[in-house]
Amino acid sequence: MPRINLLPDEALPANTLAQVKAMEAAGKDTALTRGLANASEFFERYFAFYLPARAGHSVDEALIELVRLKVARLNDCFT
Repeated sequence: MPRINLLPDEALPANTLAQVKAMEAAGKDTALTRGLANASEFFERYFAFYLPARAGHSVDEALIELVRLKVARLNDCFT
């Protein structure tokens, strides 16, 4: 059972619902998106920064991945 409430379709903002439907159509897991929808305003602003950075526009993509792996290891998260 997840610790964060995963919002059902009827509770999702319209733009998030469209993303979820596209992900489901592609056979992808929507749990992260449904969980982040609990604080949609915060995450919209966060991803406005994160996605360009993750695409290598401000920090090298290889470095971002190494940092992500290090943080996961420090938190005993083996994903």
